[in-house]
Amino acid sequence: MGKTKKKKKQDPLDSTMSLGDHLEELRMRLIRALVGLGIGAVICLVFCSYIIDFIKGPYIGVMGEGATLQILAPAEGFISYIKIALVSGLILSSPWVFYHIWMFVAAGLYPNEKRYVHMAAPFSAALFVIGALFFVMVVAPLTLGFLVGFNERALGASSNFTFANYISFVTMLMLVFGIAFQTPVAILFLNKTGLVSVKALCKSRKFVLLGIFVVAAMATPPDPISQVTLAFPLYALFELGILLSWLSERRKKKRDNVS
Repeated sequence: MGKTKKKKKQDPLDSTMSLGDHLEELRMRLIRALVGLGIGAVICLVFCSYIIDFIKGPYIGVMGEGATLQILAPAEGFISYIKIALVSGLILSSPWVFYHIWMFVAAGLYPNEKRYVHMAAPFSAALFVIGALFFVMVVAPLTLGFLVGFNERALGASSNFTFANYISFVTMLMLVFGIAFQTPVAILFLNKTGLVSVKALCKSRKFVLLGIFVVAAMATPPDPISQVTLAFPLYALFELGILLSWLSERRKKKRDNVS
């Protein structure tokens, strides 16, 4: 009696999935991502006072030591506190959240394309955190300085922000910059999966530049500082995506020539 071959364990990512399977995969990934977000938010609740001090840094830098933010409604402070914990929790848990986002994307890819997901997930999380911190540490002081100066010089009015408005302004743009910083990952992923070539990306530069300024104008407050400080990094990240795609194609050609 011949030896029976041991059945190789099937990789769940290599299986063909029906629509129902994709929906179940989406539900499972969402639940796990939300659980990670919840744990991150709880941790950030404990350290929320330190996070608030960090977020208020640009405001204090522009308005001077001793400047305070006003709270005008009874629940305004509490709601803003929870909002800070959620956004900070998302940043803290971003490696876990982006991992599950990319694992869901991987479920609909061909086996040879799925290996790029493991590279994209940590890169996405790192860029998201960098984008959020870039706004708080670089863009926010410039934007606030411009807006406060405009109010004083053009309108002859002093700037007295409420805590809720300031927190909404900062947290919203932290998310905008974090998402916008995903550009090189998206470009590299599209190139790796064969959906777009480096040549096509190079030809689209002028259209991308125009689109970036339109997106920056829509995603930021109506001041030129915020728009420009989002547009320029976005275009630089677009060029980084092209460079990474070119290097990847070059390595692939070298491997093909050797083989």
